[in-house]
Amino acid sequence: MSGCRDGGSLPLTRPFAKRRGTLSHKGRGLPQNFGSKQRMPRFDTQKPDQPSQRQLRVGELVRHALAEVLVRGESGPELDGVLISVAEVRMSRDLKHATVLVAPLASRKPEEVVATLDRNAKMLRGKIAPALRQLRAMPDLRFRLDTRFEDDSRIDELLKSPEVARDLARREDEA
Repeated sequence: MSGCRDGGSLPLTRPFAKRRGTLSHKGRGLPQNFGSKQRMPRFDTQKPDQPSQRQLRVGELVRHALAEVLVRGESGPELDGVLISVAEVRMSRDLKHATVLVAPLASRKPEEVVATLDRNAKMLRGKIAPALRQLRAMPDLRFRLDTRFEDDSRIDELLKSPEVARDLARREDEA
């Protein structure tokens, strides 16, 4: 059977119009310039100096996993009894490097605590690996001292100093 009711054969025609310029060179019915334009990004809200949502999310996962390891005391014998606050984890764009900002609490030598954490970074990376199974690669850990608390207290002391109070009083008198 040929496929037509009247017994004749179907005409062999192209399914697309043969107008000049409407078909791509591969005959798929797409315009010839399809795909040659430079495309806009889907979301243009990302600024180059800000971390992406994925960087922030992975940074929080690393922070929680690292805080859990430090609370359980699996960070090594050198850090037994030392309270460490993990303030923030900053991830690189490719998620292979994590900069961990830590603040040793009630420690007289915070630089030594950070140096000890840096020495134990590979061991800590192995301890947090089960919590980060969904990542393709475990990030390298780099520890840095978080000085934001000291900076805040230093600024507060400066604002409370007599020189600043005198300058502020002078501005109020001028206004």
